[in-house]
Amino acid sequence: MKLGKQSWQFSQGVYIQSSGAVTGPKENQGPLSDYFDYSFDNLHCDEKNWESAERALLKKSIDICLGKTSIREDAIDLFISGDLLNQNVSSNYMAREMSSSFLCVFGACSTSMETVAIGSSLIDSGNCKNVLASTSSHYSTAERQFRYPTEYGGQKPDTATITVTGAGTILLNNEPSDVKVEGATIGKVIDYGVSDPLDLGSAMAPAAADTIVQHMKDFGRKPEDYDLILTGDLSSVGTPIVKKMTEQSGYDIEGVHRDCGLMIYNPNQQIFAGGSGCACSAVVTYGYILQQLKENKLKRVLIVATGALLSPTLVQQKETIPCIAHGVVLQRADV
Repeated sequence: MKLGKQSWQFSQGVYIQSSGAVTGPKENQGPLSDYFDYSFDNLHCDEKNWESAERALLKKSIDICLGKTSIREDAIDLFISGDLLNQNVSSNYMAREMSSSFLCVFGACSTSMETVAIGSSLIDSGNCKNVLASTSSHYSTAERQFRYPTEYGGQKPDTATITVTGAGTILLNNEPSDVKVEGATIGKVIDYGVSDPLDLGSAMAPAAADTIVQHMKDFGRKPEDYDLILTGDLSSVGTPIVKKMTEQSGYDIEGVHRDCGLMIYNPNQQIFAGGSGCACSAVVTYGYILQQLKENKLKRVLIVATGALLSPTLVQQKETIPCIAHGVVLQRADV
């Protein structure tokens, strides 16, 4: 199963059975709105506070995902989830409503592909049959924790990103379907000395480049072997950086690269540099990308979700920001 230095190839067959992509109102005004399963029309998601709203997003994505299949919740062997909030409270509090075993992970905005990689590995090894992989984020919960209370109305620089309000869930098992998880490349922590929490694109781009280059080496491939190489939330700031860094390493991704943070919103939505957050790569992948694969408009895609592993306390202590990126290959089963 180990491939090269940092990659796994799933040889026994891991397939995507269903998914749920749920967003807030701002995301539903963007160009990918037709590909989301459900969008709340208010940022509170009909709940009394922001944290409850994020859990509502997560629960809705799980319900939708399971509702698309005949697999019942009590047949799930393992629920894997993580989010941005301290102690992963959105995922932990959601898990108390479920009867399955639970693994909680933290990879910041890279969590979407981290959960898929872990779940796929456990299925490929025979340790699990059915795995739910989830993640969530909410604009106002992230603002309150990492920046300022939303009521404060502080000014932001153009390098800042907007945390996507949403949640994504995917159901994995070994029953053949249209789309399979071919493999994964597990990233390593990269810190290029960026200390500005309002410029995460610059901080995360080196980690994305490192994982993309390592993936190509491990799998013996080149960028042209993919219809699309998708990064998580590098925004308009980090996108040119990752392209330059991969090109300097001998891999020109210009023709196949796109970024979820630039795909999810329209430029006129006051989004600064673009979208970010755990839900950014999750809802774009589980909504739009999966549909393109099912319709045979894409055949093989490398999704590289990026995460900034910072905390408010360490930012106040002037620490630099360590980052990570995890890559997963999704492809049509008939490729």
